[in-house]
Parts: sequence; structure tokens; C-alpha cells
Amino acid sequence: MQPPLFVVAAKSISDATTVTPFPPDPNSQLSTINTVEREIREAGGDVVAVAVNAKDPTSIYDMVKKTIETYGRLDALVYNSGAIWWASVEDTPMRRFQLMQQVNPEGLYATIQAVLPHFEANGWSGRIIVVSPPIYSRFFRGKTAYAMGKVAMSVLTKGLAMDFERQQRHGMSISSIWPATAIESAATGNAVARDASKACDLRKPTIFADAVLSMLEAPTSMVNGLLGIDEDFLREYSGVFDFSKYALVEGTYPRRIMPVHFPNLRVDEHDDEGNRVDSLELRRSKL
Repeated sequence: MQPPLFVVAAKSISDATTVTPFPPDPNSQLSTINTVEREIREAGGDVVAVAVNAKDPTSIYDMVKKTIETYGRLDALVYNSGAIWWASVEDTPMRRFQLMQQVNPEGLYATIQAVLPHFEANGWSGRIIVVSPPIYSRFFRGKTAYAMGKVAMSVLTKGLAMDFERQQRHGMSISSIWPATAIESAATGNAVARDASKACDLRKPTIFADAVLSMLEAPTSMVNGLLGIDEDFLREYSGVFDFSKYALVEGTYPRRIMPVHFPNLRVDEHDDEGNRVDSLELRRSKL
């Protein structure tokens, strides 16, 4: 079996050969796409690091082009880029709002636009995984501007999944994933720095990685359009029931911050499209 081939892409770069100690703390500024590249290579993987600006569609296109030039094909995309600012509308400046929309939904949209032709070249075979939440009202509270972008990403997951179904592209899937509990990261590290007891409510990021890998391995019919939770997916698909190994602090049981049940977004009239409108066809008819 051929080992997996990876492309890691982000804005931060460095000279990984000079980083000590190695590997660096993944939540520190020493951790860049180049140190991740070195880690994967030293573990026996084949990887290329590509610097990309998620706010710039041209930069995203160049990243995808580099991927195809290097490996000749593209099989899966995981969009984990994100900008965050949790505050009320009053306390969210316009520049913060714009940054979140550029990096979160707009960056995702541009990336999907760039990769779809290459999935078509595969005979419409490929996977897309997006880091965005299920859609429910409590998520909007206290972070409306952030939620607007993240929920838009989940709407893109749902909408593109419907496109795949309508176009009978059964080898394609797009899914979203979100953590059930807080995860160790640079963001949560700030809270722990202020109050060490907060670490008891964190899980290791390995739970998220394991859930993503399980999604990539699942049948497309199971995951296309899914807005999933890491713990729930591992339980229901992979048969994992003991999550103690993922606790950051051994022997603790991190508090679940996500609801157990989510609203059903499907209406009874789901399959009734009425008079279907295609703006591209309308535009063509006028030419």
C-alpha cells in the first residue's frame, strides 16, 4: 500500500532545521508548516509545505497548482484555516469582522472553487472536510460575528453536499467537524495560563485528528453533508466508547460544551425544488 502523500499549507513559515528543541510545541510560534513538514518526513511520510494566504484567492489557486505539480492528483482537502474573535457585536470592530469572513467562509469557498476541477479529473472522486459547527441557536450568543462566518461554512457544507447528490457524484463528499469539548490549542492555552485548573476541561487534539481520519475512511454516503462532532462520530462510526485517553489531564473528564442533540434542518418539502432556477443558464440564454 502506498503511504499517504501530504501537502501542509498555512501562512507561517520558518527554517525548520534551526528549531530547537524539536519538535516544537505545536501551539507555539515555533510551530510552522515547515516544522510540520519536517516531522512528517522524519516519521517516514512524503510531504510538501506550501505557504498560502487564505484571504487571497490567487494564493489559494497557486497552492492547489503546486499540489498537482508535485503529486499529480488531489484526493482530499481539510480546511482548518480560521480567524477568531469572540465578543458582542458592539465590541467587534469592522476590521475583525472582515478578517473572519475573509479567512473563514470566503477562504473556504475559494479553496473549494480551486479544487473542484481536480476532483472532476479524478472522475468526481474526493473528500472535503471543513472545520465548522452544527447549526443551532446557542452558538450565536456572545460571538455573533464569528458565528456568522462559521455557520456560513456549515451552510456551504450542506449546500455543496446537495449539489453532489443532485449531480449524482456519489464518489464525492463534503463534511464538517467540530469538537465536543474544548481542545488544547494556542487559544485555550491562554485560558490555562490564567487559570491552570482550566486544563481539566481540555482534550488532546488527537481526538480531532482521529475523527478526521475516520471521516476520510467512511463511505461517502454516510458523511456527505454531515455536520459532525468528533466524539459522536468516533462513537457511532468507529466504535470508540472510552475517551479517557484523550483527556489532557489524566483521570479528568472534560466537560462537553456542545449540545447532545441538534436541530433537524430537513423540512418535509426538502425534495420539492419548485421551479428550479440556474443563473448560469439564464446568463447563457442572454448571450
